[in-house]
Amino acid sequence: MTRSVVVGIDGSRESRVAGDWAAREASLRGLPLRLVHAAPAPVRDSADGPVAFSWQQTGEELLQRARADLASRYPRVSMRGVQVADSAPAALLSASETAELLVVGARGEGGFNGLAVGSSALAAASTASCPVAVVPRNPAVAAHDAEVAVGVDVPHAAESPLDFAFGAARLHGARLRAVHAWALSGHASWTAVGVPEEDRAAWEDEEVQQLSEVLQARQDKYPGVAVLPDAVLLHPAYALVHASQRADLLVLGRRSSQRAAERRLGPVAHAVLHHSRCPVVVVPHG
Repeated sequence: MTRSVVVGIDGSRESRVAGDWAAREASLRGLPLRLVHAAPAPVRDSADGPVAFSWQQTGEELLQRARADLASRYPRVSMRGVQVADSAPAALLSASETAELLVVGARGEGGFNGLAVGSSALAAASTASCPVAVVPRNPAVAAHDAEVAVGVDVPHAAESPLDFAFGAARLHGARLRAVHAWALSGHASWTAVGVPEEDRAAWEDEEVQQLSEVLQARQDKYPGVAVLPDAVLLHPAYALVHASQRADLLVLGRRSSQRAAERRLGPVAHAVLHHSRCPVVVVPHG
């Protein structure tokens, strides 16, 4: 089966923004776009049958409108709509098994005011077997050259998130900012209070050197990508959210597992998804 970019569509403004982002990504990658909508199965012999059947009809109309709108702006992208008789998280998880990239809006039509990231987006980012892009309602428009940011956990950097980030930077003609948040040895806090300046400078030089060594192999693989190593003395969540303010895309890693029940996001990823100003791609890795 040809792999594709998959986007969840539910009629909300967030899903329309996600659909547009997904179509642009599909165009850049030369991949087909699959629009997925989840709706209850029409069970005619139950009390809820007529309602479910109506939801199915509404879903088909929604998909047709979304496809027509995107096709008018991205005529070269092959796209089709698919309605799945299941819950949104289950439909997205199933679609991710054959996807190159799964795209979801940060929240859907069922969310309440003030909710930054909905349950479907969190479930997809936590459990999908492919990279998942979570697109905020109002992505910040960068006022500078294009930039992709990636979180790098030195010295335990995973290959898959780095490869995705380097590939995305090359695809978008963007600079890559590699963000490594570090702490002073022996200090519980993320500050330099009470630490001599020369000690802090020595530690910082060491962190930058380790980060550069991690990036070197990828720079050899992606020679056209300009890379900015960014080792910062901050908590990882603060460092990455800050990076999202000037980035067009932020890439994070998520440890994967053969068992779906063991797939979950860590606290840093949760914080970043709730506060990022730009789309975030969560990439599973072994």
